[in-house]
Amino acid sequence: MGDSQQEKTKGNYNQWSVQENNMLLQVLVEAVNNGWHHANGIISKQTKEAKIVPALNEKLGCKKTEDHVKNRMKTLKGRFQSICQLFRHSSGFGWDPITKKFTASDEVWEGFLRSHPKSQGIRKETFADYEDLMIVFGDGTAKGNNSIGLGDDT
Repeated sequence: MGDSQQEKTKGNYNQWSVQENNMLLQVLVEAVNNGWHHANGIISKQTKEAKIVPALNEKLGCKKTEDHVKNRMKTLKGRFQSICQLFRHSSGFGWDPITKKFTASDEVWEGFLRSHPKSQGIRKETFADYEDLMIVFGDGTAKGNNSIGLGDDT
């Protein structure tokens, strides 16, 4: 591995490049598709050490460890959970797989942004990794798809 490809570290913190992040997500999707996770969606430490880390290091020519992968997975899961706020907030949100953006009426967006003022950019943001995040983390997260509002007839 050339010097330009070496991992960037700050102290013990390992920075992930966009390429490394995308490759990890690809390897995690493969792991889920291969059934390398528990019924609750968790990928065990042993599976990460035996299958995920070696595959990632081989594909990228890097030296990631199970701790690096575990910490990055926490970051990815946090991103996924913040995206899922849209669905928990209102059943008025949809997903456009072509533009890779979330869709909703102006009224739904305004209601969401009133209650989540720090999420102002989300309306215009592109989420190229949403489908992969859904595969890896989606099974264990409630999305509110079948929620009923107080005024709805049941």
